[in-house]
Amino acid sequence: MTVLPDDGLSLAADFPDATHEQWQRLVEGVLRKSGKDVSGAAAEEALSTALEDGLTTRPLYTARDAVADVGHPGFAPFVRGGSAVGGAATGWDVRQRHATGDPARTNESVLADLENGVTSLWLALGPDALPVSGLERALDGVYLDLAPVVLDAGAEYEPAAHAFLRFVEAAGVAKSAVRGNLGADPLGHEARTGAELAADAAVELARRLGREYGGLRALTVDALPYHEAGGSAAQELGASLATGVAYLRLLTDAGLPLEEACAQLEFRYAATADQFLTIAKVRAARRLWARVAEASGDAGAGAQRQHVVTSPVMMARRDPWVNMLRTTVACLAAGVGGADAVTVLPFDHALGLPDAFARRIARNTSTILLEESHLARVVDPAGGSWYVERLTAELAAAAWAFFQDIERAGGQAAALRSGMLGERLAATWAERSKRLAKRREPITGVSEFPNLAEKPVEREPAPAGPTGGLPRVRRDEAYEALRARSDAHLAATGARPKVFLAALGPAAAHTARASFAANLFQAGGVEPVHDPVSVTAGTAAEAFRASGATIACLCSSDALYAEEAAGVAAALRAAGAERVFLAGRPDEYDGVDAYVFAGCDAVAVLSSTLDLMGVAP
Repeated sequence: MTVLPDDGLSLAADFPDATHEQWQRLVEGVLRKSGKDVSGAAAEEALSTALEDGLTTRPLYTARDAVADVGHPGFAPFVRGGSAVGGAATGWDVRQRHATGDPARTNESVLADLENGVTSLWLALGPDALPVSGLERALDGVYLDLAPVVLDAGAEYEPAAHAFLRFVEAAGVAKSAVRGNLGADPLGHEARTGAELAADAAVELARRLGREYGGLRALTVDALPYHEAGGSAAQELGASLATGVAYLRLLTDAGLPLEEACAQLEFRYAATADQFLTIAKVRAARRLWARVAEASGDAGAGAQRQHVVTSPVMMARRDPWVNMLRTTVACLAAGVGGADAVTVLPFDHALGLPDAFARRIARNTSTILLEESHLARVVDPAGGSWYVERLTAELAAAAWAFFQDIERAGGQAAALRSGMLGERLAATWAERSKRLAKRREPITGVSEFPNLAEKPVEREPAPAGPTGGLPRVRRDEAYEALRARSDAHLAATGARPKVFLAALGPAAAHTARASFAANLFQAGGVEPVHDPVSVTAGTAAEAFRASGATIACLCSSDALYAEEAAGVAAALRAAGAERVFLAGRPDEYDGVDAYVFAGCDAVAVLSSTLDLMGVAP
């Protein structure tokens, strides 16, 4: 009978540790099979992924990548959390956003949310949302000592704040029990609208809250305008630091001690479906703000309060159901990163006002992650990961450099007014737009695996948001414009623009490239049509005429292209094809006008194709 050791698992104890160099040699062998003859560090580099801000994700992280001690939750530099227990006791604050202009309708939605898992409210107020005069009706029946309220009133932050405070006093709620944020954010408003907004009232509100309300904050440092303008993670963090520093200067110049001034700020960030980058961003934000507090004289005052929102930029209008998956990953990342409050935007956010079903799914996203996945039971669950810790540190360094650029430009207000900040964000978005156009950054349901037969999801239009400042971008905007052209053509003619996929040879030869080409053309609203069997130079003309298409795309292997591409292309042209594509890398094939391949500019190809087909822009 064999007796197992009782000192734990030690099955590999007698084997020598593998070295980094041995792993690299294994990588070399795998890459060699795929045609890449590289060795050593170059082999590892071949598997690395370039991120924005000059960062790189490597394929393997080891103890040599460990960073300096990041401390403990609740202690500076707060990388591991702003409080000692994080969300382990109650989970994060589930905060739902409401932007409906009707106070009674808002109240109905608010109460439904609070009864079904939401723990705080985020109310958009102003001429384009809930009127300030309707705030009391919207909050009727809300227990203000149990449900924190966050206001977002833009230029009307002062009257909105006073209306809320009057409502609190009339309700007889103990001031010490009230939680939330009055949402004053003059620089955020300027970023959104281009209009300067006085901060004097915000300072007076901070003074009052400091004297009378222990848990209510006056100011929000909203980084969403910079994220929504196309900024990178480091730019979003850097701009938020510059804004926070500007507010700290205002408050401390007005006589508030540093600790009290910091306590009046709540920071708002975006969470994307890039799970690890979001985790690192939330952790890095706390580290950076602790550094600001330290430089100001008290590192312990820098426990940043964070509200994280699933990214509006990533929300797609086509196949919006996929947004549920995106927001789930983003919510998970925000929670793992240690966000204090998380808002999951409904999956139909990009289409208009969400319906009850969409709001239910949004709030249940947090509920499942908290109650069924037990995500918050461990404080900083990503802490100690060599990858996450290294990415956090590198992102913090890049963000600090951007923050210093803004400070050298005269601070956040000066950077906004000079155009410096907008130009830097626009340059970042221009580079990202190239990756989106080339489908290097895929958008599932839009640039990858689109469904031309999907029924549109229709929603009541949302109130127009503020304009005049930084632009608001979306990942899907270029493809959405193409799909809109196709939709208009369908409405006018009864048919979508079509492309004939001329498959050559057996299925094994053409299936992969035919699927690739179909995927690409559908991303622009061009319907692929193919013959049930492969075509030849003798059958291509008849099959093309039967398809109703005006353009064609050859799909097969390189070997068959060499034998048959020129003949089939000539037959297609004789049958009336206005353009002949070939799915594969560019080569010298007679009769072929253009090539579609992985990494080609799909947006440019599709736009020019629609132009050729007479599909109006």
